Amino acid sequence: MSRYRAGFPPQQSFFLFGPRGTGKSTWVHQALPDALHIDLLRQEVWRELDARPERLRNLLEAHPDKEWIFVDEIQKIPALLDEIHRAIETQPGRKWALTGSSARKLRRGSVNLLGGRALQREMHPYLAHELGEDFDLTKALHTGMVPLIWESPDPKATLSTYAGMVLREEVQAEGLVRNLSAYSRFLETLSFSQGAVLNLSNVSRECAVDRKTLDGYLSVTEDLLFCHRLPVFTKRARRELSSHAKLYLFDAGVFRSLRPKGPLDSPEEIDGQSLESLVFQHLRTWVGMRGHQETLHFWRTRTGTEVDFVVYGETTFLALEVKNASRIQHADLRGLRAFQEDYPEARCVLLYRGRECRIENGILCISVEDFLRGVDPKMELSTTMGS
Repeated sequence: MSRYRAGFPPQQSFFLFGPRGTGKSTWVHQALPDALHIDLLRQEVWRELDARPERLRNLLEAHPDKEWIFVDEIQKIPALLDEIHRAIETQPGRKWALTGSSARKLRRGSVNLLGGRALQREMHPYLAHELGEDFDLTKALHTGMVPLIWESPDPKATLSTYAGMVLREEVQAEGLVRNLSAYSRFLETLSFSQGAVLNLSNVSRECAVDRKTLDGYLSVTEDLLFCHRLPVFTKRARRELSSHAKLYLFDAGVFRSLRPKGPLDSPEEIDGQSLESLVFQHLRTWVGMRGHQETLHFWRTRTGTEVDFVVYGETTFLALEVKNASRIQHADLRGLRAFQEDYPEARCVLLYRGRECRIENGILCISVEDFLRGVDPKMELSTTMGS
């Protein structure tokens, strides 16, 4: 399925980062079909260029007619960036598409990511808007929206092996951690913090990893774009607010596959976390694809009153609460009402599993499925919810 991406391809060289399986390579092939492709996943290509990065010059000389050069998995040979930097300066007619799952090794190798000569973009899981009529909310909640998984003939089986693939091909192969078993336990423990304030002391105790090592594990996971921290919205705060960020694994299905389940786990609780995760990844994609004109936050007071998401920008101020219920209860609106008191300029919206659209105490209540289908980076979020 062709990826929809606002503003791509750009008119200058770019990095395209994203978790494994989000379709980076497929998209570049579709967007730049005539590009010279240098695939560092091919062992013979990797060996030749890793031993002598300057051999890249020979490839360029052999293809003088190629305007675009596509280097796949650039993080495998950080030293290539010196050659690419040189080529950009000496051959201004060339443009470079550089994909990778993480910039960690590039930055740690004292590479400056081409000194600002290339844009940086990120490939996300699918949006419901991209899939159109193929979008299925139930499927999205259970298997997520990573293209590799979504388009698999057996999405559940592919999802069950996805985390292991990332551990083998990203973490172990690149030598990002020393103890793969401890890191695997860390990921499993991290899944219990999905959509919650991250307490690193608790995580350290549960996975039996010391705090310094844990900080390293979290840094690796964030660099792989496998999880993200959501900051508190504090602009012109009128109340004492929490100072701790919330954490989300990048995809609802990936969260579900890592989350251990037992007799004491409520299916409704996990379904609710999955739904909130799905909204998070849509909002994060929307913000990212609009060039970060807006920012994404949550809101939480010291006393525990919370709003799941706050989207803030020059023309956007939305507070959104997500409820995995088909009926609206009075208590469901408590956080939004408090936010409304402090920020009357904001539009407050409750997303729920019902189909009816109505106003409760000045708060718009709409179907979460309709909202997800309307998240389009080319449009303001408010246009999907009426004026």
